[in-house]
Amino acid sequence: MDIFSHGLYGGVAFGKNTKRDYIIAFLFGISPDLFSFGILFLASFLGIDSVAVSGFERPNNESIPQYVHSLYNVTHSLVMYGILFGSLWLAGKKHLAKLSLAWPLHILVDIPSHSTEFFPTPFLWPISNFSINGIAWSRPIIFIPNVLLIIGLYLHWYIKRQKA
Repeated sequence: MDIFSHGLYGGVAFGKNTKRDYIIAFLFGISPDLFSFGILFLASFLGIDSVAVSGFERPNNESIPQYVHSLYNVTHSLVMYGILFGSLWLAGKKHLAKLSLAWPLHILVDIPSHSTEFFPTPFLWPISNFSINGIAWSRPIIFIPNVLLIIGLYLHWYIKRQKA
């Protein structure tokens, strides 16, 4: 799934109480991609690292630095998220831990919307490298329902708030 959709799902699912909660949940929703691909983007922007991209086509897996693959494993693991959640909860940050649930939502949405050809979701890492061969999110059969679902969720939220 695209990073923007993840943020929108996280915000509408877990950040509905206040604007601040929405922003935090949105940020947790994009965090798995931000802390892997975002670092590559920043490194490319600063001229430290780059990936050869031709037009709008996805880059070749081999051209993406290994550190991105390693970070992706960490950030897309429900096991690793469980450690983050437990740490927040035990530190007394229960409200923040609840907002952070946008992170595993990101992972759960990625599992069926990533194929094994390009960044399959390693949701059990480091216990297992098992992944599901899903349908790439860029295919219309996934992309169009995704956009319609987001529109529907936000319309529902908007109408519900207007009635309150």
